[in-house]
Amino acid sequence: MTGSEKYPSDCQILEEMRTQAREQISTSPARQCALARAKDIKLLLLDVDGVLTNGSLLYTGEEIESKSFHTLDGFGLQLLREAEVATGIITARRSAVVARRAKELKMTYIYQGAMNKNIAFKEILAESGLKPFEVAYMGDDWLDLVILQQVGLATTPANGAPEVQERVHFSTKRSGGFGAVREVCDLIIEGKGLKETLLQKYLNK
Repeated sequence: MTGSEKYPSDCQILEEMRTQAREQISTSPARQCALARAKDIKLLLLDVDGVLTNGSLLYTGEEIESKSFHTLDGFGLQLLREAEVATGIITARRSAVVARRAKELKMTYIYQGAMNKNIAFKEILAESGLKPFEVAYMGDDWLDLVILQQVGLATTPANGAPEVQERVHFSTKRSGGFGAVREVCDLIIEGKGLKETLLQKYLNK
């Protein structure tokens, strides 16, 4: 037996550690609970700043506001539509950039300037006919708590405020604006048992 056969390489050890870590995450009680809740979700609602974006506000000399969005999140929301899960935003700020992005993502519900997010949430429930347990919400700060404590699947990105982290069913590994929303989309798709079906669709294109 050669030395290379007797002892695993650094790459093999690292890959084994990664596999073990992935298995621990996928089988954790918190994730299993979130997956069970995800099964009934028919609508994903999102805050914008700190969730769909990294929370930075950029202004030009012409008083034009700009924001950056991540393509991972956009594709994740597309996959949700293919899984027949509607999407929408509830944000306290107003921005033409957000309206444009929401339109690009074909979101069903777009609420901007919603200082009282609970009012917007109740209006969406009334319009959609959905029950709170059929809705998932992702927020990162105190303004989002009023909705997070009502929905069937409450989520927050890695950069969410500590008080929010303590009250949600699922916290992502990524921060807002860097693929956190995609993690929630993947969670919902997996919870519904549609991951392999959607993946095969893209493998066979």
